[in-house]
Amino acid sequence: MNDAAAHGAPGTDTAGGAIVPNQGTTEPESPLGDEYHRGPVTFRGTMIPQDGTTSGHLLDGESSTDWLHMDPWRVLRIQAEFVDGFGALAELGPAITIFGSARTKRNTPDYIAAERMGALAAEKKVAVITGGGPGIMEAANRGAALADGVSVGLGIELPHEQGINPYVNLGMSFRYFFVRKTMFVKYSKGIIVCPGGFGTLDEMFECLTLVQTHKTATMPVVLYNSEYWQGLLDWVNDTLLYRSMISPLDPQLFKVTDDPKEAVEYATRLIPPQV
Repeated sequence: MNDAAAHGAPGTDTAGGAIVPNQGTTEPESPLGDEYHRGPVTFRGTMIPQDGTTSGHLLDGESSTDWLHMDPWRVLRIQAEFVDGFGALAELGPAITIFGSARTKRNTPDYIAAERMGALAAEKKVAVITGGGPGIMEAANRGAALADGVSVGLGIELPHEQGINPYVNLGMSFRYFFVRKTMFVKYSKGIIVCPGGFGTLDEMFECLTLVQTHKTATMPVVLYNSEYWQGLLDWVNDTLLYRSMISPLDPQLFKVTDDPKEAVEYATRLIPPQV
């Protein structure tokens, strides 16, 4: 064994990574000291780990089960949710998502409108996806299911979750919001946003951001009930646009309507007629 092999070749260490001296490079020198690379992760200075090798961790005889609750193990659960979601929805066909409040009462105008939207989508042979809960979600699922359409509910585990509503004929519950959101966007060709609270606003702005930044293909986004959204629209135009926080084109990324039929027509406008 030569000296290099005995003492570790330059630029390597015994922790499963590589220490790169902070000198002789074309990059500006970091004031933080040497760099340590472990796969795609870079550590510098005091952040360089001193906890042994990657292989050593794998072979460690640790008897504690705490590792089951650590972030690397959660990655497998997250991966499983993606696999289950993709598997359940892969053959769904064209679909739109209808967002809205879980607190909307039955027989109110917004509930009746959402139910009508679900039925109109089903008549077009377009599946309806919701968050699977009560309120607006139940209304849209009910309209689709009673019109013999495909009624999808993508629920989320919450401390006070009511479960999947009874009008869902294809349902799934998720642990993680971001996995659930991926399913909404991946399998929807259009979005209708009915009156709702923080969750509805979160989903609406996430969809608009993906369209704005071209992270997803053009997706029709409809805001239903102009009176409900008017305050937000005023703020978008009078504050965001006025202060150049958005471009003049961004308010055109969505359509506002008070007509359930127009909402469905716009949300499905990129879907070819289904036979």
